[in-house]
Amino acid sequence: MKKHPLPPFNEETAKQKVQMAEDAWNSKDPLKVSMAYTEDTEWRNRTSFIHGRKEVQEFLKNKWKNEHHYKLKKELWGFRNNRIAVRFEYEYQNSEGQWYRAYGNENWQFDENGLMQKRYASINDLKIKASERQL
Repeated sequence: MKKHPLPPFNEETAKQKVQMAEDAWNSKDPLKVSMAYTEDTEWRNRTSFIHGRKEVQEFLKNKWKNEHHYKLKKELWGFRNNRIAVRFEYEYQNSEGQWYRAYGNENWQFDENGLMQKRYASINDLKIKASERQL
C-alpha cells in the first residue's frame, strides 16, 4: 500500500502530509487514522509506547472516548528526506466538562511507501475556560 505523497519530501509535499494528518485526526476515526501508519509503527505519545496499527487503533478509540469535542490544528515545522517535524495544538473537553488546550511537537519518519514508521509526540495540557477556546 502506498500513501502519497512519498518521500523524499519537499516543502509542498511535506505540507500535504501535515494537512492529511490533521484532516484524518479531526475525523476521530481510529481505523482511518491508523491506515497512514506501517503495520509495525512505533509511537511515543506522552508516556505511552505504542507498537503496531492495532495498538494505534485501540489507543485512539480510548482517546476519543475521553476527549470530547476534539479539534486539532497542525503546522509544518521542518522536513528532510523522509522525516517531518510538526507543531500542533488541540482542544477538547473531558467527561467532567473541563476544557483543555494541548500543545506539542511531533517527529515523524516515513517508509518508502509514504506510511509513517515512527511518531514521537511530546504534549502538554493546559486547562482553559470554554470562553478561551480558539479552535
